[in-house]
Amino acid sequence: MSRFWKIALIVIAVLVVGGVAFRLLHKPEEAGAGHHRRGGSAQSGQADQGQNQAGGNGQDNAPVPVTVEPTAKQSVPVYLTALGTVTALNNVTINPQVAGQMWTINFKEGQAVKKGDVIAQIDPRTFQAAYDQAAAKQKQDEASLATAISTLDRNQKLVANGYVAALDMDTFRNNVAQLRATVVADEASARSAKVQLDFTKIISPIDGVAGIRNVDPGNVVTTTTSIVTLTQIQPIYVIFNLPEQNLETVRDAFQNGANKLDVIALDRSDAHPLDTTGFLQVVDNQIDTSTGTFKLRAEFNNPKSTLWPGQFVNVQLRVRTVAGGLVIPAQAVQRGPDGDFVYKLQSDQTVAMQPVTVAGEVGDSHVMVTSGLAEGDQVVTEGQFRLKPGSKVQALKPGEVPPAPTASDADKKKGKQGGGRRGSNS
Repeated sequence: MSRFWKIALIVIAVLVVGGVAFRLLHKPEEAGAGHHRRGGSAQSGQADQGQNQAGGNGQDNAPVPVTVEPTAKQSVPVYLTALGTVTALNNVTINPQVAGQMWTINFKEGQAVKKGDVIAQIDPRTFQAAYDQAAAKQKQDEASLATAISTLDRNQKLVANGYVAALDMDTFRNNVAQLRATVVADEASARSAKVQLDFTKIISPIDGVAGIRNVDPGNVVTTTTSIVTLTQIQPIYVIFNLPEQNLETVRDAFQNGANKLDVIALDRSDAHPLDTTGFLQVVDNQIDTSTGTFKLRAEFNNPKSTLWPGQFVNVQLRVRTVAGGLVIPAQAVQRGPDGDFVYKLQSDQTVAMQPVTVAGEVGDSHVMVTSGLAEGDQVVTEGQFRLKPGSKVQALKPGEVPPAPTASDADKKKGKQGGGRRGSNS
């Protein structure tokens, strides 16, 4: 059995050696064949590339349809923008001025109240009694004063005849003066008691909106108890900050209130104004050294209460108006490694890359440029991604659609493609 296995192993080894030798002898031929195949593919690829280049050149010669618009001159307002906070014109916390039991609450939370409205009532009975007592004391002393004055007048006539001593007359005069002072003190006490009585009626000091109340009828309140907070929102303030480098511009335009500077409050998305235009009211008297900004306050009439205390808004402050500013669509401006530029249409219907300087936004869709263009220059607003300097273009007006190719144009295109293929085959 062991001899059989030895013979089998020898046979297997011979077959393996023979197979390796066969592969080594035939490998150069296959490599040569592969080389010929690769060469054929390369030649075919070069022919296809030539054909594609021929077809591409034919397409590159066609003008690129783009939308162009002319530059225009107009009066352009210059705005400074900032983030502002809406603040109430007046914000009053209502506290009782006398202590007592709350009888009635005469307002609804969130309701508008007018100046002078009685918004709450404290139990007035104790204060009414104190006032009545002071008024009675005043009347009593006034009666005593009237008696003393009458006595003085009668004795004044008798003193000349010697019926009354001069010393007694001094007593009568002093009594009248003392009672007059007592009446004056009684009048003051009565007024004080009346004021305390009036304080039981809690009156709104401003026109405003009532907040959430803190007490209910029946509660005993003191002078430290907060009943409600009233907020005046018509008119209303918007406070915002600007960088200190804008201080000179704002002060020159504002001139300490001599000029009215328009202020616009926009929603957080800058989509639309929240209220009618307001006016700058005051520029703060110092710069915040921690932020490098200064504070400004604008006032808005807020007739529809669209501005609400604590609300964040985007603010635009108009500092001047540029007469004859050069305006182009914002979408025409492109950003390059060397700054902003536009594609300017040339007289030969090609485009050139023209650097521009953008001064600011004009509305939602235009910008003002201060250099690089002149009035009437045509700039590309749509289709810039297909352009490079010197590209031939087909200028279209906004909203205009390029005309569809005619049959002759299609035949010319096929002829060019056919000529490219024939050149490739030859």
